[in-house]
Amino acid sequence: MAPAPAVEAQFKKDEKALCFHHELMYEAKIIEVSSKEEAEKKNGYQYKVHYKGWKNTWDDWVEEDRLRKLTQENRELANSLRHAVLEQQRAQRAQAQPVKKKTQTSTRGSEERQTPVQAAPPRGQKRMRDQDLEKEEAFTSRRAVRILMPDRLKSILVDDWENVTKSLQLVSLPAKYPAGVILDEYFAYATAPGMRSNAESEILQEVVHGLKEYFNKALGRLLLYRFEREQFFDIYSAISLPTGDLAGKQVADIYGGEHLLRLFVSMPELIAQTNMDVQAVNRLREELGAMTHWLQKEPQVTNFFQSVYESPGSAYIEKVKTST
Repeated sequence: MAPAPAVEAQFKKDEKALCFHHELMYEAKIIEVSSKEEAEKKNGYQYKVHYKGWKNTWDDWVEEDRLRKLTQENRELANSLRHAVLEQQRAQRAQAQPVKKKTQTSTRGSEERQTPVQAAPPRGQKRMRDQDLEKEEAFTSRRAVRILMPDRLKSILVDDWENVTKSLQLVSLPAKYPAGVILDEYFAYATAPGMRSNAESEILQEVVHGLKEYFNKALGRLLLYRFEREQFFDIYSAISLPTGDLAGKQVADIYGGEHLLRLFVSMPELIAQTNMDVQAVNRLREELGAMTHWLQKEPQVTNFFQSVYESPGSAYIEKVKTST
């Protein structure tokens, strides 16, 4: 008999929980708990879940990081994610319609950031009452780029959202591994000898350069939560000074992995506003998919994403309150 896992399962059989399915969370019931073989352990356990109101054919085995305890706070998070999907879908519909008097503009700014994930509801989902959400998949299929965010990165994004918006904490800056460094490390990994031809390496170099440019231009406009703005203003002021540790740097040299993930989530909307041809869009989607797949593995997760956030203090919080 194989020895039992040393760590106790966080969820029990028959326990109700919230479970991620794509980028939304649904109420579910744990119907089986299974310890994993030592060679393939990630967290020691897998859980078979039944989604409330769904047919049994949707029952699924999931890792522990896709589950959340059924608390009031997590219910609120699930509702926030759902409402953010609806807002995004309405904005996309408005952009898709012919414009008579005004040019199309992005309706998603840093003020409206409610969720760190790009939502894609499961196929065949008929239990949702809101017709807008039922049609979301068909509508977003018109968009140029759809990036599948691995569950592990998705969990980091949710934790990041909770730390900033709920716990009123900030990512410590400058990051140990800034976004620009992360992108450079991926380029070095993906262009190692024997990995690519010279032409393919040149294409990836252009992609990495473009992502850095997107990051520098989009961070202050799209990638920040409201609570982070005062921190950004201080950083931007330091960048603008003639001397100092941050003088002359780009934000891609200062902000790190959490904000880079937020950029990946925003890419479908950003690319939809460009004139990229189909071939270029498909190649970009392929490169971004490979990049997120690389990021969700060790040691990248441990190195690039902060596990500890800092509390800015009462003076900062009061300043945020008075500026809103």
